[in-house]
Amino acid sequence: MTASSEVSMVGQPLPDFDLMLDSGSQLSGTDLHGHWTVIYVYPKDNTPGCTIEAHEFTELLPKFTGIGVDVYGLSQDSVKSHVKFVDDCEIGFPLISDPTHALIEALGAWGERSMYGKTYMGALRNTYLVNPDGKVVHEWRSVSAKGHAQEVLDQASASITAS
Repeated sequence: MTASSEVSMVGQPLPDFDLMLDSGSQLSGTDLHGHWTVIYVYPKDNTPGCTIEAHEFTELLPKFTGIGVDVYGLSQDSVKSHVKFVDDCEIGFPLISDPTHALIEALGAWGERSMYGKTYMGALRNTYLVNPDGKVVHEWRSVSAKGHAQEVLDQASASITAS
């Protein structure tokens, strides 16, 4: 596997996909057309940083929906894992399961990570703001979980106002 973290998605169409949500329903890229959308990629369900990020997006969800933005979390975890994460953390938005990490790789959010001195390939904490035409208009790469949701909300609001 190769790291794809250097590829910018800004100005590019959201890669086509057809994946399962934590609810058990399918979601495709075309389902998102006509809506402003945030897709944030995170490494693993029920881990400290990912829990912080999910809580912050959930807390700000009324503000996102108030400006017409849908929020989705994306990881390679299974639907079963997502269901537990949603239940444990009371997450208020859908989680997308990408077990083969095809969409994660296509977004450029798959690369080398390290933990406890060991390196491995995995999901990078990246976020994408997608306009109603299905194009990525902003991306954040290798972000810190704490405070990130507010930054995304601020940029989404500015992008919507400018469009």
